[in-house]
Amino acid sequence: MEEPSDLAKMENIVSLCKRRGLIFPSSEIYGGTGSVWDYGPLGVLLKNNVKAAWWREHVQLREDMVGMDAAILMHPRVWEASGHVEVFTDPLVDCLRCKQRFRADQVAAGACPSCGGELTAPRPFNLMFRTFMGPLEDTAHVVYLRPETAQGMFVDFKQVLQSSRKQPPFGIAQIGKAFRNEITPGNFTFRTREFEQFEIEFFIPPDQGQQWFDYWVEARHRWYLSLGLRPEHLRLRAHEQAELAHYSRATTDLEFLFPFGWSELEGVAHRGDWDLRRHQEYSGRDLTYFDEETRERYLPHVIEPSGGVDRATLAFLVDAYEEVAGGRGTAGAEVEVVLRLHPRLAPIKAALLPLVRKDGMPEKAHAIFRRLQQRWMVDYDSGGSIGRRYRRQDEVGTPYCITVDSQTMQDDTVTVRDRDTMQQERLPQAELEQFLAGKVDSCAP
Repeated sequence: MEEPSDLAKMENIVSLCKRRGLIFPSSEIYGGTGSVWDYGPLGVLLKNNVKAAWWREHVQLREDMVGMDAAILMHPRVWEASGHVEVFTDPLVDCLRCKQRFRADQVAAGACPSCGGELTAPRPFNLMFRTFMGPLEDTAHVVYLRPETAQGMFVDFKQVLQSSRKQPPFGIAQIGKAFRNEITPGNFTFRTREFEQFEIEFFIPPDQGQQWFDYWVEARHRWYLSLGLRPEHLRLRAHEQAELAHYSRATTDLEFLFPFGWSELEGVAHRGDWDLRRHQEYSGRDLTYFDEETRERYLPHVIEPSGGVDRATLAFLVDAYEEVAGGRGTAGAEVEVVLRLHPRLAPIKAALLPLVRKDGMPEKAHAIFRRLQQRWMVDYDSGGSIGRRYRRQDEVGTPYCITVDSQTMQDDTVTVRDRDTMQQERLPQAELEQFLAGKVDSCAP
């Protein structure tokens, strides 16, 4: 089996996403919006499954984690306290000849990468989107679209602490939209101006920083592997002292080998007490925690695992994508695509396929479809040959195809085909719920 080149593979994945309704350009009928993407009928299911797997692992199955959903629009002082107004900038240069803009740290000094023209001197460019709250567009009414979800968890720390009756070590988890006015977005959904994050702020006693930092690095690495990323495509990279963010005592990135190279998938940072201390200073509110057992009052330190939902979804797509030259069936067939997504992530868990459109098979298949859809996302497909329908489902990652045929009409059994092995087994249709629960619901994580 010959694998496509890295760049060709990326192009093929983008093509598949558009053709099959996973991901496509936003506002395409008007020419699109730069590096902004819409998730279609199958894409939104895939992305929701990624988020659900993360939420289940880090909120539902833990006693030391609670969730929240903070507002996108926050008081502008939040971003002064967090340092975003002052330091959330990229160095920007313009080409005097072709007028294109670039990040200064990504081009050779003095030369435009597009035309070779002379570049301007670097100048700071703040990445936050600004807008106005209320009818007046003046500096008194400026607000920002949040560039990260983290600050909502910091400013609500005391409220969550008291209402949830938790105590450090405990965490707040959140999934939500963030916005950054990137100068050079690109690589499909990897770097965009509107994106979604899953973040945890894990609040700990000051003397437990290293042990919890190590714990979360390992836990986040294990989560990606459990959902199908290949171990050889995932690595840990600790930040050198010179590249640490201003708030960070230590940071380790989880990097994934995308077709365009190794790039950050998620970061785990030891933020110390920087955030709570700043918000305490700027708001005038006491954000300390009093430990009844030790009779000690302190500002908790924070470990932050912060990942991109869109990047994670793209990584799972990349490692699931496989092209089979000549097909998996008859020799000499055209290239077939199999999307070997983990069953928890697959948009459609099973497809109901009547062998023919007669003899009561469509009615039987549709009755089973309606029953199974009470619990899972399932599909009903009666168009074309059975082989073509199998390939359609393989292409979007459906783990199981359930075929209703003439034998079904005699003994009420169905054929269940496995996407990855193509093996088929005969089951009583009344046992399908039990079968799918064992295959889809009970698999890790």
